[in-house]
Amino acid sequence: MLRPLGYALFCIGGATLAFTGGKYALGAIRQEEARQAWDESRARAIVSLARRSVVYANTEPIVTGAPIARLVIPRLAIDEIVLEGVDDDVLNAGPGHLIGSAFPGERGNAVISGHRDRHFTRLGEISVGDTLFTESGVHRAYWVVVSKRVIDADAPALFRTRDATLTLTTCWPIRYVGSAPERLIVTARPLAKTGSFASAASN
Repeated sequence: MLRPLGYALFCIGGATLAFTGGKYALGAIRQEEARQAWDESRARAIVSLARRSVVYANTEPIVTGAPIARLVIPRLAIDEIVLEGVDDDVLNAGPGHLIGSAFPGERGNAVISGHRDRHFTRLGEISVGDTLFTESGVHRAYWVVVSKRVIDADAPALFRTRDATLTLTTCWPIRYVGSAPERLIVTARPLAKTGSFASAASN
């Protein structure tokens, strides 16, 4: 009796590991595809800017899962392509931009969420005063972290702003096993320094 039960549990465990590993592998593939697509669109943006043409004038809705920005936090060695949406499939592939929130660098609150066991595993190490940058369209926006707080998972955390704001979120604690009871909220404000792909193409 014990031997069949042990075999069944072994099979279940193996299937669970295979499913999780497959899911993570699929996420890694989608992130690499998003990075390649971002690099290609960035190259087109540089060419368009050089020709003094209008860049990203398309007003069609952005497809969920499409790359919309690049997020870099140098001190934490985070360099991720941000995708549109925050559903499970999107967050498996990369940090997600909350649909309806501002885009990074625009007026308003740009909200980006990521899984604590994937792309935001080091977000808990961020400190007030740290700098980061985002790329969206042909512009690069520089930010400084102004607050870091932990709230209950069910507490309201997102807010509208008139000025450009960047909010990064993930589940908390980072190493918690199971459904995390809290959320880490990091808020950043823009620095005066700005740039474009044309001037930063070599970076």
